[in-house]
Amino acid sequence: PNLTGRENIRLGGLAIGLFMALLRLSSIRPYRWFASFYIEIFRGIPALVTLLLIGYAMPITLGIKIPGTYGPGSLALAIVAGAYMAESIRAGIEAVPPGQMEAARSLGMGYGRAMASIVVPQAFRIMIPPLTNELVLLVKDTSLIYVLGTTQETEEITKFARNNAADTFNGTPLIAAALVYLAITIPLTFLARYTEKRAKRGNR
Repeated sequence: PNLTGRENIRLGGLAIGLFMALLRLSSIRPYRWFASFYIEIFRGIPALVTLLLIGYAMPITLGIKIPGTYGPGSLALAIVAGAYMAESIRAGIEAVPPGQMEAARSLGMGYGRAMASIVVPQAFRIMIPPLTNELVLLVKDTSLIYVLGTTQETEEITKFARNNAADTFNGTPLIAAALVYLAITIPLTFLARYTEKRAKRGNR
């Protein structure tokens, strides 16, 4: 997908992950069950299968078609990313000392406000390294969107490389595609390591 499509996937996955993490930590049992079911299902199903379900099965069986060239693919990958991010976010929230919530509640804050203003901002400092790793995996998973088909003007990198390799009987386009993904993922990997080191220094 283009940069806007990838940004939508990242933001969508983060929003879904945060929502599911909060449900997972809820004191209401049905909410916890729903979040656990969602997380286990979409962590267990391959991303490719989820793409096919959203892109092909849902329009056929339910008559619901997600608009946009990359709409179905973006939604499918955001759903998958949300399932993985939810566990990282939950772990980050649980790592915040319980005294932070207790102090906020003693000042008269409600649970929701205390979570949004005090706990979640602190948790994101802890979450940055694992979330960055999830982002690297998500960038690579965007290569799967080619299975849904694209127009000539908006071909996904992998599809473009595969078509050119087939037309020219040359593997160079596939190598070029691999280098493009490496150019994106290697800096993100170094960023994840850097933020992890900073987080460790900050906890000392």
